[in-house]
Amino acid sequence: MDTDLFRLAGKTALVVGGGQGIGEATALLLARVGCAVAVVDLEAERAEKVAAAVRALGRPAAAIVADVLDDAAPERIVAETLEALGGLDVMVCIVGAAGFGGVLEMTPKTWDAEHARNLRYFFFMCQAAARSFVRRKTAGVIVGLGTAGAVGFSSMPFAPAYGAAKAGLIHLVRSLAGELGEYGVRINAVAPGLTLTPRIAARPGAAAYGARAPLGHAAATQDIAKAVLFLASDLASHVTGVTLPVDGGSSASSDDLTGARAKSARNRRAMGLDV
Repeated sequence: MDTDLFRLAGKTALVVGGGQGIGEATALLLARVGCAVAVVDLEAERAEKVAAAVRALGRPAAAIVADVLDDAAPERIVAETLEALGGLDVMVCIVGAAGFGGVLEMTPKTWDAEHARNLRYFFFMCQAAARSFVRRKTAGVIVGLGTAGAVGFSSMPFAPAYGAAKAGLIHLVRSLAGELGEYGVRINAVAPGLTLTPRIAARPGAAAYGARAPLGHAAATQDIAKAVLFLASDLASHVTGVTLPVDGGSSASSDDLTGARAKSARNRRAMGLDV
Protein backbone atom coordinates (compact mmCIF):
# COMPACT_ATOMS: atom_id res chain seq x y z
CA MET A 1 0.00 0.00 0.00
CA ASP A 2 1.35 3.44 -0.97
CA THR A 3 0.71 5.15 2.37
CA ASP A 4 2.01 8.49 1.09
CA LEU A 5 -1.31 8.93 -0.72
CA PHE A 6 -3.13 9.27 2.58
CA ARG A 7 -0.75 11.73 4.27
CA LEU A 8 -1.53 10.28 7.67
CA ALA A 9 1.98 9.15 8.62
CA GLY A 10 2.91 10.64 11.98
CA LYS A 11 -0.68 11.64 12.77
CA THR A 12 -2.60 10.56 15.86
CA ALA A 13 -5.99 8.90 15.57
CA LEU A 14 -8.55 8.29 18.28
CA VAL A 15 -10.93 5.40 17.63
CA VAL A 16 -13.91 5.45 19.98
CA GLY A 17 -15.31 1.94 20.11
CA GLY A 18 -12.07 0.50 18.76
CA GLY A 19 -11.99 -2.73 20.73
CA GLN A 20 -13.68 -5.02 18.22
CA GLY A 21 -15.49 -5.23 14.90
CA ILE A 22 -15.46 -2.14 12.69
CA GLY A 23 -13.53 -0.18 15.32
CA GLU A 24 -10.76 -2.76 15.50
CA ALA A 25 -10.47 -2.96 11.71
CA THR A 26 -10.33 0.84 11.55
CA ALA A 27 -7.67 1.16 14.26
CA LEU A 28 -5.42 -1.38 12.56
CA LEU A 29 -5.85 0.15 9.10
CA LEU A 30 -5.02 3.62 10.41
CA ALA A 31 -1.92 2.16 12.06
CA ARG A 32 -0.86 0.56 8.78
CA VAL A 33 -0.85 3.95 7.05
CA GLY A 34 1.27 5.50 9.79
CA CYS A 35 -0.99 6.69 12.61
CA ALA A 36 -0.45 6.38 16.31
CA VAL A 37 -3.77 5.14 17.65
CA ALA A 38 -5.70 5.58 20.88
CA VAL A 39 -8.21 2.77 21.28
CA VAL A 40 -11.27 3.46 23.43
CA ASP A 41 -13.49 0.67 24.68
CA LEU A 42 -15.76 -0.07 27.59
CA GLU A 43 -13.73 -3.21 28.32
CA ALA A 44 -10.04 -2.89 29.20
CA GLU A 45 -9.11 -6.27 27.73
CA ARG A 46 -10.50 -5.42 24.31
CA ALA A 47 -8.89 -1.98 24.23
CA GLU A 48 -5.49 -3.34 25.24
CA LYS A 49 -5.67 -6.22 22.73
CA VAL A 50 -6.15 -3.82 19.82
CA ALA A 51 -3.59 -1.37 21.19
CA ALA A 52 -1.08 -4.23 21.37
CA ALA A 53 -1.83 -5.11 17.74
CA VAL A 54 -1.18 -1.48 16.78
CA ARG A 55 2.16 -1.59 18.60
CA ALA A 56 3.00 -4.82 16.78
CA LEU A 57 2.67 -2.83 13.56
CA GLY A 58 5.34 -0.46 14.86
CA ARG A 59 3.03 2.41 15.84
CA PRO A 60 2.51 4.02 19.25
CA ALA A 61 -0.79 3.12 20.88
CA ALA A 62 -2.82 3.80 24.00
CA ALA A 63 -5.69 1.82 25.48
CA ILE A 64 -8.35 4.00 27.11
CA VAL A 65 -11.21 2.52 29.11
CA ALA A 66 -14.32 4.68 29.10
CA ASP A 67 -18.09 4.61 29.00
CA VAL A 68 -19.03 7.19 26.38
CA LEU A 69 -22.46 7.57 27.96
CA ASP A 70 -20.79 9.20 30.96
CA ASP A 71 -20.98 12.97 30.45
CA ALA A 72 -17.42 13.41 31.73
CA ALA A 73 -15.98 10.83 29.34
CA PRO A 74 -15.52 12.85 26.11
CA GLU A 75 -13.22 15.49 27.58
CA ARG A 76 -11.32 12.83 29.55
CA ILE A 77 -10.84 10.64 26.46
CA VAL A 78 -9.41 13.54 24.47
CA ALA A 79 -7.17 14.63 27.36
CA GLU A 80 -5.82 11.09 27.83
CA THR A 81 -5.14 10.77 24.10
CA LEU A 82 -3.15 14.01 24.12
CA GLU A 83 -1.24 12.99 27.22
CA ALA A 84 -0.43 9.47 26.00
CA LEU A 85 0.33 10.15 22.34
CA GLY A 86 1.14 13.85 22.19
CA GLY A 87 -1.52 14.92 19.73
CA LEU A 88 -4.89 14.35 18.11
CA ASP A 89 -5.54 14.72 14.39
CA VAL A 90 -8.30 12.24 13.57
CA MET A 91 -11.25 11.05 15.64
CA VAL A 92 -13.41 8.14 14.54
CA CYS A 93 -16.57 7.29 16.49
CA ILE A 94 -17.79 3.73 15.98
CA VAL A 95 -19.96 3.25 19.07
CA GLY A 96 -23.61 2.54 18.28
CA ALA A 97 -26.14 -0.25 18.41
CA ALA A 98 -29.66 -0.88 17.20
CA GLY A 99 -32.49 -1.77 19.53
CA PHE A 100 -35.65 -3.02 17.90
CA GLY A 101 -39.13 -2.06 19.02
CA GLY A 102 -41.99 -0.53 17.08
CA VAL A 103 -44.05 2.54 17.73
CA LEU A 104 -46.77 0.69 19.66
CA GLU A 105 -44.41 -0.77 22.26
CA MET A 106 -41.76 1.99 22.46
CA THR A 107 -41.07 3.35 25.95
CA PRO A 108 -39.42 6.64 26.89
CA LYS A 109 -36.54 4.69 28.46
CA THR A 110 -35.85 2.78 25.25
CA TRP A 111 -36.14 5.91 23.11
CA ASP A 112 -33.70 7.84 25.31
CA ALA A 113 -31.23 4.92 25.44
CA GLU A 114 -31.16 4.66 21.63
CA HIS A 115 -30.45 8.35 21.26
CA ALA A 116 -27.83 8.35 24.01
CA ARG A 117 -25.73 5.60 22.45
CA ASN A 118 -26.18 6.57 18.82
CA LEU A 119 -26.40 10.37 18.74
CA ARG A 120 -25.95 12.20 22.05
CA TYR A 121 -22.52 10.76 22.87
CA PHE A 122 -21.37 11.49 19.30
CA PHE A 123 -22.20 15.17 19.65
CA PHE A 124 -20.21 15.52 22.86
CA MET A 125 -17.26 13.55 21.47
CA CYS A 126 -17.30 15.93 18.49
CA GLN A 127 -17.43 18.89 20.84
CA ALA A 128 -14.45 17.66 22.86
CA ALA A 129 -12.39 16.87 19.77
CA ALA A 130 -13.31 20.15 18.05
CA ARG A 131 -12.35 22.18 21.11
CA SER A 132 -8.97 20.46 21.10
CA PHE A 133 -8.48 21.03 17.37
CA VAL A 134 -9.34 24.72 17.65
CA ARG A 135 -7.19 25.31 20.75
CA ARG A 136 -4.19 23.67 19.08
CA LYS A 137 -4.88 25.21 15.64
CA THR A 138 -5.08 21.73 14.15
CA ALA A 139 -7.05 21.05 10.97
CA GLY A 140 -8.48 17.86 12.41
CA VAL A 141 -10.85 15.28 10.98
CA ILE A 142 -13.89 13.59 12.52
CA VAL A 143 -15.60 10.53 11.07
CA GLY A 144 -18.85 9.18 12.50
CA LEU A 145 -20.87 6.06 11.83
CA GLY A 146 -24.38 6.36 10.47
CA THR A 147 -26.42 3.59 8.91
CA ALA A 148 -27.52 3.00 5.33
CA GLY A 149 -31.11 2.66 6.55
CA ALA A 150 -31.15 6.35 7.50
CA VAL A 151 -29.75 7.66 4.21
CA GLY A 152 -32.00 9.57 1.80
CA PHE A 153 -35.62 8.45 1.85
CA SER A 154 -34.97 5.04 3.41
CA SER A 155 -36.74 4.15 6.63
CA MET A 156 -36.34 1.77 9.56
CA PRO A 157 -39.71 0.33 10.56
CA PHE A 158 -39.69 -1.35 13.98
CA ALA A 159 -36.50 0.50 14.89
CA PRO A 160 -37.77 4.10 14.87
CA ALA A 161 -35.62 5.32 17.76
CA TYR A 162 -32.44 3.97 16.20
CA GLY A 163 -33.34 5.23 12.74
CA ALA A 164 -34.19 8.69 14.04
CA ALA A 165 -30.93 8.84 16.02
CA LYS A 166 -28.84 7.86 13.00
CA ALA A 167 -30.72 10.30 10.77
CA GLY A 168 -29.94 12.90 13.42
CA LEU A 169 -26.27 11.96 13.25
CA ILE A 170 -26.26 12.48 9.49
CA HIS A 171 -27.84 15.92 9.92
CA LEU A 172 -25.44 16.75 12.77
CA VAL A 173 -22.49 15.95 10.51
CA ARG A 174 -23.77 18.50 7.98
CA SER A 175 -24.41 21.12 10.66
CA LEU A 176 -21.00 20.75 12.30
CA ALA A 177 -19.27 20.81 8.93
CA GLY A 178 -20.77 24.25 8.41
CA GLU A 179 -19.60 25.46 11.81
CA LEU A 180 -16.13 23.97 11.88
CA GLY A 181 -15.01 24.54 8.30
CA GLU A 182 -13.57 27.96 9.13
CA TYR A 183 -11.06 26.20 11.40
CA GLY A 184 -10.07 23.72 8.72
CA VAL A 185 -11.84 20.92 10.57
CA ARG A 186 -13.63 18.34 8.40
CA ILE A 187 -16.42 16.04 9.58
CA ASN A 188 -18.03 13.23 7.62
CA ALA A 189 -19.74 9.91 8.26
CA VAL A 190 -19.83 6.42 6.83
CA ALA A 191 -23.21 4.68 6.58
CA PRO A 192 -22.70 0.92 6.55
CA GLY A 193 -25.22 -1.61 5.38
CA LEU A 194 -25.21 -5.11 6.82
CA THR A 195 -21.68 -5.70 8.08
CA LEU A 196 -20.33 -8.98 9.41
CA THR A 197 -19.11 -7.81 12.79
CA PRO A 198 -18.60 -10.62 15.32
CA ARG A 199 -22.07 -10.00 16.75
CA ILE A 200 -23.83 -9.92 13.37
CA ALA A 201 -21.88 -12.81 11.87
CA ALA A 202 -23.07 -15.05 14.69
CA ARG A 203 -26.72 -14.55 13.75
CA PRO A 204 -28.33 -17.30 11.64
CA GLY A 205 -29.06 -16.10 8.11
CA ALA A 206 -26.84 -13.02 8.21
CA ALA A 207 -24.83 -13.99 5.12
CA ALA A 208 -28.00 -14.85 3.19
CA TYR A 209 -29.51 -11.48 4.08
CA GLY A 210 -26.35 -9.77 2.85
CA ALA A 211 -26.73 -11.56 -0.48
CA ARG A 212 -29.79 -9.41 -1.18
CA ALA A 213 -27.55 -6.39 -1.88
CA PRO A 214 -26.63 -5.62 -5.50
CA LEU A 215 -23.02 -6.66 -4.88
CA GLY A 216 -24.32 -9.96 -3.56
CA HIS A 217 -22.76 -10.08 -0.10
CA ALA A 218 -22.57 -8.31 3.24
CA ALA A 219 -19.66 -6.03 4.06
CA ALA A 220 -16.63 -7.18 5.99
CA THR A 221 -15.49 -4.89 8.79
CA GLN A 222 -12.46 -4.01 6.64
CA ASP A 223 -14.78 -2.64 3.93
CA ILE A 224 -16.12 -0.05 6.36
CA ALA A 225 -12.62 0.71 7.68
CA LYS A 226 -11.43 1.49 4.15
CA ALA A 227 -14.18 4.07 3.72
CA VAL A 228 -13.26 5.63 7.07
CA LEU A 229 -9.63 5.78 5.97
CA PHE A 230 -10.60 7.57 2.76
CA LEU A 231 -12.62 10.21 4.63
CA ALA A 232 -9.90 10.66 7.25
CA SER A 233 -7.14 11.01 4.69
CA ASP A 234 -5.83 13.70 2.39
CA LEU A 235 -7.65 11.97 -0.48
CA ALA A 236 -10.80 13.58 0.94
CA SER A 237 -9.19 16.93 1.73
CA HIS A 238 -12.08 18.89 0.17
CA VAL A 239 -14.87 16.65 1.48
CA THR A 240 -16.89 17.66 4.51
CA GLY A 241 -20.50 17.31 5.64
CA VAL A 242 -20.94 14.10 3.65
CA THR A 243 -22.35 10.71 4.63
CA LEU A 244 -20.98 7.94 2.44
CA PRO A 245 -23.12 4.79 2.12
CA VAL A 246 -21.03 1.61 2.16
CA ASP A 247 -23.76 -0.95 1.71
CA GLY A 248 -23.05 -2.95 -1.43
CA GLY A 249 -25.60 -0.86 -3.31
CA SER A 250 -28.53 -1.55 -0.98
CA SER A 251 -29.49 2.11 -0.73
CA ALA A 252 -29.54 2.26 -4.55
CA SER A 253 -31.99 -0.65 -4.79
CA SER A 254 -34.43 -1.55 -2.05
CA ASP A 255 -35.44 -4.80 -3.75
CA ASP A 256 -34.24 -8.28 -2.83
CA LEU A 257 -32.27 -9.12 -5.96
CA THR A 258 -31.62 -12.81 -5.25
CA GLY A 259 -34.74 -14.01 -7.08
CA ALA A 260 -34.20 -11.61 -9.97
CA ARG A 261 -30.61 -12.80 -10.34
CA ALA A 262 -31.72 -16.42 -10.56
CA LYS A 263 -34.35 -15.60 -13.20
CA SER A 264 -31.84 -13.55 -15.20
CA ALA A 265 -29.34 -16.43 -15.06
CA ARG A 266 -31.95 -18.81 -16.46
CA ASN A 267 -32.76 -16.39 -19.26
CA ARG A 268 -29.09 -15.94 -20.16
CA ARG A 269 -28.55 -19.67 -20.28
CA ALA A 270 -31.57 -20.10 -22.55
CA MET A 271 -30.15 -17.44 -24.89
CA GLY A 272 -26.65 -18.88 -24.81
CA LEU A 273 -25.30 -15.73 -23.19
CA ASP A 274 -24.04 -17.16 -19.92
CA VAL A 275 -20.31 -16.79 -19.41
